[in-house]
Amino acid sequence: MGVGGDSGDGGGIRRRGCSCSKDDFLPEESFQSWGSYLKAIKETPFRLKDRILTRSSDKSELVEIKARSQHEMKKTLNWWDLIWFGMGAVIGAGIFVLTGLEAKQEAGPAVILSYVISGVSAMLSVFCYTEFAVEIPVAGGSFAYLRVELGDFMAFIAAGNILLENVIGSAAVARSWTSYFATLCNHKPNEFRITASSLSEEYSHLDPIAVVVIALICLIAVLSTKGSSRLNYVASIVHVVVILFIIVAGLAKADTKNYEDFNPYGPRGIFKASAVLFFAYLGFDAVATMAEETKNPGRDIPIGLVGSMSITTVAYCLLAVTLCLMVPYQNIDPDAPFSVAFEDVGMGWAKYLVAAGALKGMTSVLLVGAVGQARYLTHIARTHMMPPWLAHVNEKTGTPVNATVVMMAATAIIAFFTKLEILSNLLSISTLFIFMLVALALIVRRYYVSGETTQADQIKLIVCLIVILGSSVATSIYWGVSDGWIGYTISAPIWFLGTLGLWLLVPQARRPKLWGVPLVPWLPSASIAINIFLLGSIDRASFERFAAWTGFILVYYFFFGLHASYDTAKEAEKQQGNVVELKRAEEGVEQYSM
Repeated sequence: MGVGGDSGDGGGIRRRGCSCSKDDFLPEESFQSWGSYLKAIKETPFRLKDRILTRSSDKSELVEIKARSQHEMKKTLNWWDLIWFGMGAVIGAGIFVLTGLEAKQEAGPAVILSYVISGVSAMLSVFCYTEFAVEIPVAGGSFAYLRVELGDFMAFIAAGNILLENVIGSAAVARSWTSYFATLCNHKPNEFRITASSLSEEYSHLDPIAVVVIALICLIAVLSTKGSSRLNYVASIVHVVVILFIIVAGLAKADTKNYEDFNPYGPRGIFKASAVLFFAYLGFDAVATMAEETKNPGRDIPIGLVGSMSITTVAYCLLAVTLCLMVPYQNIDPDAPFSVAFEDVGMGWAKYLVAAGALKGMTSVLLVGAVGQARYLTHIARTHMMPPWLAHVNEKTGTPVNATVVMMAATAIIAFFTKLEILSNLLSISTLFIFMLVALALIVRRYYVSGETTQADQIKLIVCLIVILGSSVATSIYWGVSDGWIGYTISAPIWFLGTLGLWLLVPQARRPKLWGVPLVPWLPSASIAINIFLLGSIDRASFERFAAWTGFILVYYFFFGLHASYDTAKEAEKQQGNVVELKRAEEGVEQYSM
């Protein structure tokens, strides 16, 4: 395990012609020789315990971890940029594709209720994200928040799923881009894809157009964050105009008879659709990752996040009502529902405008996704859980070029092979799991401060959290396996008592400095319950894929990420100790000289 290049000053100068060295990927002590690596492997249980129990701090994330990128990200964004980034990130493939799919197969016209349920869950998560983003304005988003409150190990589990969420989300949007582009060209989506008969049906429709679109988005994202903001701003304005046209023109062709059979699939269909349609609200977490580049996080982030999510939820409900009033839910086209709906009501010319608007919206989603997911990976790499080469911020552009290229390459590979239905279900599991953890972390942040919270209060906090989580899981399992209602009369009151006990018996140990979630602990506790409940509506195959991915990232963590992050943390502690000793020595010299 030698290091490429020699350097007299230990700076690791690269050999001529090499763009990077081994130290860009595995510079830690555990990987300097096979002997060191085997020693680290033997210490895995001890190191794992250390990483589970160790917590980062706000100061560490804001100063020390951020400094590992060598160059600062440029603070160029304000609340106006964040609102448009939020709308650009969220309004895309979810509404323009999944609305038709879920209305036709799962919920019928009651799909609007599915959107309301998903919207409430998403808004609760937005509140939790906003408090964290204001208090810890760094590029790591939920990864950084979980490191501070739940520790390195839980943060890594979330990190793996954050990366999965971002890659799958963008891949799903890229494949939807192809579907609407085909509609714009008067073709079926699969006519623009290559069929590989040797592969299974779920992975046999290869999508080269999605790959080209992703490559172009990647190029824009690495050049400039502000430039990406301007492009997103223009695309989003066009998108909003098209959405207004769909609502006004579509309602003009409304037929109330299409709403006579409002809920053909029953309550289970509504919630099952809601779990999948949660995908339509994804993207706001990408806005939270831009906190590091925001001029005034305390003002701009709450306005940007809450404002964009409020506008999006109203738009989604209106679009869902419009679609189901235009055509019977049985006749909705699953690939390009709005475009085909206008054709069905005699406005064939309008399908081109709708398709163009959908393409604009999905382009915005891809762009904001590329910007956000690269910042997640950058901050994860700053901790050395991923190779530190990915944490580098380009001095000229002020953007994380390496992380952007790697994430978009992974996205292109997934988009090339995988069908939208598989992507949307797997994506919803990953996202609901992360949002549940962020809500849990917010409760921990408010009610526990190391060295201040008494042991008695710690025990009460743990008991209340176990009751909240246990009752939420029980409700979700009961929903997934039973059509009855008796179980809810037990699990719901238990959840209420757990939250009430936390509210009455445990004093808050920390108050937010600038902006805080209202109604704590009720709001984050409700977020935990709803997110876990929606997980009970997702199919078994998606959970199996989720388990396989979690197993894969754990293997990586135990063999690489754990040891790299452990060495990095201990080296940082050693340096801090040296600084403290130096200050003490300087103070001693000053006192002696006096």
